[in-house]
Amino acid sequence: MGDNGAVAARVLSIVLAGGEGKRLMPLTNDRAKPAVPFAGHYRLIDFVLSNLANAGYLKIVVLTQYKSHSLDVHISRAWRMSTILGNYVSPVPAQMRRGPRWFAGSADAIFQNLNIVGDERPDYICVFGADHIYRMDPSQMMEHHIQSGAGVTVAGIRVPISMASQFGVIQPGPGTSIASFLEKPTSVAGLRDAPDEVFASMGNYIFSTDVLVEALNEDAANVSSHHDMGGDVIPMLVKSGHAHVYDFAINEVPGATDRDRGYWRDVGTLDSYYDAHMDLVSVHPVFNLYNREWPIFTASPQHPPAKFVFEDAGRTGRAVDSIVSPGVIVSGGCVRRSVLSPGVVVHSHALVEDAVIMEDTVIGEGAVVRRAIIDKNVNVPPGARIGADRTEDEARFTVSANGVVAIGKAEKVI
Repeated sequence: MGDNGAVAARVLSIVLAGGEGKRLMPLTNDRAKPAVPFAGHYRLIDFVLSNLANAGYLKIVVLTQYKSHSLDVHISRAWRMSTILGNYVSPVPAQMRRGPRWFAGSADAIFQNLNIVGDERPDYICVFGADHIYRMDPSQMMEHHIQSGAGVTVAGIRVPISMASQFGVIQPGPGTSIASFLEKPTSVAGLRDAPDEVFASMGNYIFSTDVLVEALNEDAANVSSHHDMGGDVIPMLVKSGHAHVYDFAINEVPGATDRDRGYWRDVGTLDSYYDAHMDLVSVHPVFNLYNREWPIFTASPQHPPAKFVFEDAGRTGRAVDSIVSPGVIVSGGCVRRSVLSPGVVVHSHALVEDAVIMEDTVIGEGAVVRRAIIDKNVNVPPGARIGADRTEDEARFTVSANGVVAIGKAEKVI
């Protein structure tokens, strides 16, 4: 954690959780993207909320919009703070304070809720995204922001220059100032100390309150703006000389290992979501869920411990290189390199390999599931084949660019 100045400052955190997550369909058919389950019993939003809470930033508003019920319920059950100390995590829907309309963009979402800023009177405001997988100590970024005298500090992660076209790219100027902010450039110069790398924006910002309020009012008055934080507000502040970059590589999270230090994943597509799960199940995972010094918090359903039954020839309940949640029963089936959420049942002679299986899904006797994401409450019938034949899979289900089968919540499998 950073020094006392960074922690003692009056800080309000705003989490932007209004994304539709169209590229994660069918997982977002019935829920907002930040509410999508991850790693067994977490939700995507738990990672940013845990980072803020571990850093001591305990006044948090979550701006929601699309299909927010599942997200609202999760926050109300999992993220209850001590009100006696004035701490809270509060979901805030589109209140239409500026007229009968939805949020026009992420900047407009904050602009429409500036009353919260007025009520809290913070010195600094953290504006973080809700759907990335990573650990970070925001108080160290806050310390950097205060010492630099910046109006806004943008978290940047080093990525290969070949990937620049996938991100908003930060080009640093003198010191840590930002010279330019380029949205998905096809050609860009590398970093001074690493010519083969660029800074990609992580979608995490720290603002001095007066700078943010002024910028949002200016953006709201600009009829040609898309009212987006990364696309409009940050470039505006770069031009005015208020913007600095924070190098994510210098962030030291307690308990981090050399292997998972600096891990950050945008899980905005089915393939990236699937790959992030596969990062978890190796013997030495690329992202370590088991760091007790910087825990990821959530509310787990009340389930009994996991259970493995039968040890007969060809019918042994077992799971290898897998994450198995409470309430799972592996009854004579075989699970390899997979993530099973609470309440999953795998029946005899079934095979689950390289798969992500969500809550209360049942894998029938003799069924085969490979390279698949199956949402909650799905009944895979006995003998079914999923991930075995791409042509058959594409006729029945959603299949990603990399061939991962995705089955929506309670979708019927024939």
